[in-house]
Amino acid sequence: MAGYNFDISVVIGVDAELDESLSDDDVIQTEDVIVSHWRQFSASDSAKHHLRDQVDEILRPLGMRTRLLVMERANSIVLYFICVMLSAFTSLRDQWTSGQLKDIIHALFAVLSGAAGRVAVKRLTWPQADYEQSLEFLSSLEGK
Repeated sequence: MAGYNFDISVVIGVDAELDESLSDDDVIQTEDVIVSHWRQFSASDSAKHHLRDQVDEILRPLGMRTRLLVMERANSIVLYFICVMLSAFTSLRDQWTSGQLKDIIHALFAVLSGAAGRVAVKRLTWPQADYEQSLEFLSSLEGK
């Protein structure tokens, strides 16, 4: 990621909980598949991976200064985004508030799970305290 100044960036953790209409075993299996495919995808030669175009298209609304770095499975799927600059951070928050981020994650999970339809995300959580702390940090750096 040449050209990015990581001194003024922040990592955001967003928690995606799948719809409970699936059985617990189905939810766990779907989460495992999604995270496993993300790891394979993100570790591969990006130019050659068969999902590259689909994933790039899905993540395009995040903008050039926001990247999805890691996806982990806990009691749900935690997605870690890096936002370079305050404008990228506020844009990600606007997408979260408007529901657009949830739509992006729905589409991404559908592609990574191999599902014919969209994987239903019941809840997308970004704690207010985390948001405020990151906003304060980035705002203080922007002024320097």
